[in-house]
Amino acid sequence: MTARAGAAPAVALVVAGLACQEVGASLAYLLFPQVGPLGMVMLRLVFSALVLLAIARPRLRGHTSRDWLSVVWFGVVLAVMNGLFYLALERLTLGVTVTIEVLGPLVLSIVASRRASAWLWAALAFAGVVALGGGGWDRLDPVGVVFALGAAASWALYILASARVGAAFPKLDGLALAMTAGALISLPFGIVSAGGALLRPELLAIGAAVAVLSSTIPYAFELIALRRLPASAFAILMSLAPATACLAGFLLLGQQLTTLELAGIALVIVASIGAVRAAGRRAREAVEPVA
Repeated sequence: MTARAGAAPAVALVVAGLACQEVGASLAYLLFPQVGPLGMVMLRLVFSALVLLAIARPRLRGHTSRDWLSVVWFGVVLAVMNGLFYLALERLTLGVTVTIEVLGPLVLSIVASRRASAWLWAALAFAGVVALGGGGWDRLDPVGVVFALGAAASWALYILASARVGAAFPKLDGLALAMTAGALISLPFGIVSAGGALLRPELLAIGAAVAVLSSTIPYAFELIALRRLPASAFAILMSLAPATACLAGFLLLGQQLTTLELAGIALVIVASIGAVRAAGRRAREAVEPVA
């Protein structure tokens, strides 16, 4: 099998994972009237934690207090990131919410690249965000935008926290434990938000489906894809998240976007791809031997 033939199924897996995430987000949105955004966060994290614990069966011994602090911090970031994302989704369309959220890892890539060209991608991303407001940010719910920006910052923290936990715990152990911590943190907020709706089996079933679609399936697909794709190509494919979010929002939720908003999303996608490529070039230069 050629490298190109091996890469094609991996690309399909990444795209399928992105589609699953946005279908999960659409299902979560439909549950907001019954359980609220924070109730949905609790359901997603609890069911995700249960699935990960069953798969990973993490070892609890042999770790330092610093390792456990990293797990707790990762759990806090998971809970906050998901909470802010769903609170933003309650007020903004799925495409706009995901596009703003992507700014978190985008800024992280730009800072990591330390190349002058990175600032061109930053300017392009800024232009895209301005276009999202249709030339005037008063068209977007300001509270929703603040929540989405908070989710973007949390996503950047997620990347950093994930790397630290991944270095201290083998395989899926760290993620399973951090997801459990995040689920425990979200419990009181989710119970207050959802109330008696948590006793309805059909809502619990949909909550479990959201967890599987938004976390379990995408993570499994990404894990398989990373065995066949270079990290740089994988990151570029992940930059397509706003596009899949727009499509899911349109097909599943009937959310319409203006031409200017679509142009803004396209600019952010291009900026994300450019920033990832710039960071990849810097990484290759760093490992080249000096003559």
